[in-house]
Amino acid sequence: MPEPDRFRDRAEAGEQLGEALREQEPDVDIVLAIPRGGLPLGRAVADALDVPLDIVVASKIGAPGNPEYAIGAVASDGSVWRNEEAFRGTGSDDAYFDREREKEAENARQKADRYRDGRPEPDLTGKTVAVVDDGVATGSTARACLEKLEGSDADRIVLAIPVGPPQTVRELEEMADAVVCLQTPRDFRGVGQFYDRFDQVSDEEAIAYLDSGE
Repeated sequence: MPEPDRFRDRAEAGEQLGEALREQEPDVDIVLAIPRGGLPLGRAVADALDVPLDIVVASKIGAPGNPEYAIGAVASDGSVWRNEEAFRGTGSDDAYFDREREKEAENARQKADRYRDGRPEPDLTGKTVAVVDDGVATGSTARACLEKLEGSDADRIVLAIPVGPPQTVRELEEMADAVVCLQTPRDFRGVGQFYDRFDQVSDEEAIAYLDSGE
C-alpha cells in the first residue's frame, strides 16, 4: 500500500483544503477554525474561499491522573461530547466528569474571549459553515464544536480536515452535514505523522492568523 502524502506544514494543508472545499462545497459563507492548530489552515481556507474567518472553541476533558488522555470535550457554550468507551475504561465517574466539564467550559470561554478581543460571535443564521482543524485523531474537540454548532441557526455545517483515521471520520460524518477530509490512512498513529513540520502554535501566533484578514 502506498504511503499517504505528507503536508509540508499547516499552511500547505490549508491551501489544499481550500481547493477541495472550492470544488466540493462552493457555497461556504464563513470558516470557523478550532484554535490553536486549526487557525493557520483556517486562514488559508478563508482566503481561498474569500470568506470571513472566526473561531469555534472547545477544550478537552482529561482522564483522572492523565490529563492528556481525552475522555471528552466541551465547547465554550457548555456543549459537551463524552467518549463513553474511554470514560468507562479510565474509571471516571459522573461527578468527576461534571467537575471537569465546568472547568474546561470556562477555559474554552476565556480562550474564545481572548481570541475575539471584544468582537461578538458571528451570526451563523442561514449560513454554510466550514469548521477547520489541522487533523483529527479521536476528534474529541471537533465533536464538541459540532455539538455547539448543531444548536445554532446555521443552514449547513461542513467539517474540513486534512487527515484523520477512517473510523473517526465515519463517526464525524454522522455529526456534520458533510466532512471534507483529504486523507484517511489506515496506518494512523497521530496527526503530526502526516506533516513535515508540525510545531506547536502559540496563542499569539494563532490570534495573528485571525487578525490578518481584517
